[in-house]
Amino acid sequence: MSPLAPQPFYHKLSHSLIALALITLTIYLGQDIIVPLAMAGLLAVLLRPIESWLLRMGIPKVFAISLTVTLAILLVAGLTVVLSMQIADFSDELPKLKKNINDFYREIRRWIRREYSVSYRQQDQYLQKAQTQTLENFQGGDTLGVVTGPLGTLVLLPIYIFLLLYYRAMLLHFMVEVFTQKHKAKVHEVLSEIKSIIQSYMVGLLLETTCVAVLNCIGLLVLNVQYAILLGIMAAILNLVPYIGGLVAIVLAVLVTFISHPEINTILGVVGIFLVVQFIDNNFLVPLVIGSKVRINALVSIIGVLVGGAIAGISGMFLSIPAIAMLKVIFDRVEGLEPWGILLGDQTPVEERGSIFKFVKKKKKEITDDPTE
Repeated sequence: MSPLAPQPFYHKLSHSLIALALITLTIYLGQDIIVPLAMAGLLAVLLRPIESWLLRMGIPKVFAISLTVTLAILLVAGLTVVLSMQIADFSDELPKLKKNINDFYREIRRWIRREYSVSYRQQDQYLQKAQTQTLENFQGGDTLGVVTGPLGTLVLLPIYIFLLLYYRAMLLHFMVEVFTQKHKAKVHEVLSEIKSIIQSYMVGLLLETTCVAVLNCIGLLVLNVQYAILLGIMAAILNLVPYIGGLVAIVLAVLVTFISHPEINTILGVVGIFLVVQFIDNNFLVPLVIGSKVRINALVSIIGVLVGGAIAGISGMFLSIPAIAMLKVIFDRVEGLEPWGILLGDQTPVEERGSIFKFVKKKKKEITDDPTE
């Protein structure tokens, strides 16, 4: 085979799969470093317009970046204070919650004994065994890492954001200079498109989360649900995880509501509120606020969220959508990778139903009728 001859499909596919496996393994093994950096990168792109505005106001670069990061920290701190106040109110009801939980627990035990003929003593043995296993897991050697990991990330995140904003021009220049001269225009185009997509996605996500939180809180307040603000904000935050977060939010809200408001009408009302808000979010807020820049089909989105969760937990689930969006931009503009961009997108190049198959049949007929054969 000539060195200039085109490579067969299986050869290119094997290279693609090997590269994908190596990237996945690298992310999995280095997630403690890569995931906080990726989160900081998204937040840096989100905060870049604020920094740019401060620079136009004549503020020096270091002070502009510091002020931008400080404003972001104050915003997050304010949200944390609101949630903490709600959680404090929630903790005041612990005696009442404990009584409701004990009543529910006794009813469950009676039901298990009646339906499955499992005595109270056997149930206590099963429970004690489960508690022992749970304590052993928490007392393992990795417990300190589980506790200190998120704390360390919270400390490093503002530092990463500051440094990424400060060295932004150098990093972009590096990415351009890595490639040869003939590819520099294409690299500029890809970087510009990625910046536009990520900025649009992050700003839209922030606005969408605010709207979802307001709608949730209003609906729960109308139902006179206790801890409506807490549940509404937490559900909006969980909604940041595509598809799965909304389901978890509904389950959590139902559990908390059941503890304080066991009436079936209230529980059904809470479920109805969250379903209506999810419908409004998916059909109106996401297309209107986030726009059409992040055009990824639902199948790839769900698989990406699950794979991201398996690799890097909750952070991986959140990062999966912007990561897939960036990959689609690259695939659409790199020769030989266009089919992968089609796979990630939400539409095929041929819009008319069945036209692809008609096109194939037409080509097949042309080959069959070729008089030169």
